Amino acid sequence: MKLIFATHNAHKAKEIQKMLPESIQILTLEEIGCFDEIPETADTLEGNASLKSSFVKDHYGVNCFADDTGLEIEALNGEPGVLSARYAGETKDPQANMDLVLSRLEGNSNRKARFRTVISLWLNEEEYLFEGIVDGTIRTERSGAEGFGYDPIFQPDGYEITFAEMSMDEKNKISHRGRAVQKLVDFLSQLKLDK
Repeated sequence: MKLIFATHNAHKAKEIQKMLPESIQILTLEEIGCFDEIPETADTLEGNASLKSSFVKDHYGVNCFADDTGLEIEALNGEPGVLSARYAGETKDPQANMDLVLSRLEGNSNRKARFRTVISLWLNEEEYLFEGIVDGTIRTERSGAEGFGYDPIFQPDGYEITFAEMSMDEKNKISHRGRAVQKLVDFLSQLKLDK
């Protein structure tokens, strides 16, 4: 089965492909010739995931899924949330985003945060939603060189290291995206069993 992942982020696609059985092949937008910047104008993660997957379904007529992820920080009233990628501006600069989070949390003892991913899957003209959450805390400084986004400052609960200090396999086992993708994989596997 070929599934389009509505992303231009090859790193994310690779991360998800590693979690799927060989029978499911992930193709990115580039691989189907889609170079559009799909609008993410919803004010929720669910809304953005749905906008992206619906765009691909409507324009290309293929089964596809899209995700949206947000870092939700308790002391910042859930920010950056749906604005996580462009928290410090439209350039979507991860370093600037981390700088902004760290400066806004400076001197704050409540560093509780969570990553939340929502996946919207369009399959045979029906939409399905899957959610994954991982709780953790925001470190006071960056640590580690793996991953992307806010990984160098996010320490998941139960660990002494950040996401950026974990291998991709380690991170996938516990991450928000990993948990949402696992629900997607379970769902797709169940479909095959039902046939």
